[in-house]
Amino acid sequence: MHDSDHSPWPEGYDCVVLDSVDSTMAEAARRASVIARPTWIMAKTQTAAHGRRGRKWIVPEGNLSATLIFRPEATAAEAAKRSFLAANALFQALSIYVAAEKLSLKWPNDVLLSGGKVAGILLESSGRGPFVDWLSIGIGVNLANVPQGVTEARFAPTSLAAAGGETVSPRDFLSTLADAYATQEAKLSRLGFDRIRDDWMANAARLGEVITARTGREDVTGIFDSIDKEGNLVLITGTGPRAIPAADVYF
Repeated sequence: MHDSDHSPWPEGYDCVVLDSVDSTMAEAARRASVIARPTWIMAKTQTAAHGRRGRKWIVPEGNLSATLIFRPEATAAEAAKRSFLAANALFQALSIYVAAEKLSLKWPNDVLLSGGKVAGILLESSGRGPFVDWLSIGIGVNLANVPQGVTEARFAPTSLAAAGGETVSPRDFLSTLADAYATQEAKLSRLGFDRIRDDWMANAARLGEVITARTGREDVTGIFDSIDKEGNLVLITGTGPRAIPAADVYF
């Protein structure tokens, strides 16, 4: 199941490790109807990985590609908030291998290391009723290698190794991450989203500074004030506060 020196594999979660797959998100969708418990799917290589808005996600060997698929009792809006749980878990897991002060969380779903992108989060869900049938949380972490050929990114990719972090295998890192994510779910259950949001805000990049959010319809520039209870970005603009759902954020 796992071979981590740092974290026990969390109780109640399964793990599948594949040599190669098109993408762990696609594999999660294929397995959605048969999983018995929350399941992490990890692949050593991916042939068709993608990130937000369909962008190609390059995965050199030695980096982590994994997806958690499970059935939360949650509406689509509540399920979407899991990106904050995943970000908090990534921050905690990465901080075991590199100084925490080098890490920050970029809304809505990136982790920065010394200002470069070290990890990304992608959520997909399915369901026609009030609750989602299943939720997949895809996570890519640049552990050993910096992806080459990434030209359109506003935040140049970096890796744990390039930033002077400890060497860790993808399998060991997944154990650390899975344990941290299980802790976040327990916090959500006991303490609610407010606590998750507060933890995320404590490590937010550029809080209180001027940033720009590109929504696809417009660019909104303002002071990064907070994240609201729905997980929206709140900017203080010249015309007052603006709550913005998922967008691309530029500093």
